[in-house]
Amino acid sequence: MEVAYYQSALGAIEITASNGGINSLTFVEKIPDSFSNSTDFGEVLQQLDEYFSGKRKEFSLPLTPEGTPFQKQVWKELQSITFSEKRSYLDIAIKLGDKNLTRAVGAANGKNPIAIIIPCHRVIGENGSLTGYAGGLWRKEWLLDFESRSPQEKLF
Repeated sequence: MEVAYYQSALGAIEITASNGGINSLTFVEKIPDSFSNSTDFGEVLQQLDEYFSGKRKEFSLPLTPEGTPFQKQVWKELQSITFSEKRSYLDIAIKLGDKNLTRAVGAANGKNPIAIIIPCHRVIGENGSLTGYAGGLWRKEWLLDFESRSPQEKLF
C-alpha cells in the first residue's frame, strides 16, 4: 500500500492506494515531517487541487474501497450525487429500492473510506439537518458551503 498526503483548506489529508486504485482518503492531524509524495499520486493531487480551487466538480480516479457489498452499493450511489446537490439518507434508501434501509444507508455512509471523492458530505438528514461526518461536522458544513458558491465566489 502506498501513502500520500495533501494539504487542503480543511487540513491535512492522507491518501492510500493499492491494487491500482485509491483505498482511502481521510483527514489527519498533520502531514509527517519530511514526507515526500510519490509521483504515482500526481493525478490524485492534481484533481484535489482542481476541486479545492473550484475548477473540478467530478473526480475521475480509480477507486478500490474495501467494504461489504451493501456498503459498496451505497458508496456507488453516493457518487451519483452531483456537485452542490444534497440528498437525504431516505433518498438514498429509496434509490436502493427500500425506504426501510435508511439506517443502514447512514451506517454505510459513515464507513465511507474515501471522503470528498465519494461525496458522503452531500448526504443530510431528511429535515435538512447536517448529521454526522467522520471528518467533523464543521468540515461537512464547509464542503457544502464551498460547493454551493458560484465559481466567482471561490476563495481559493
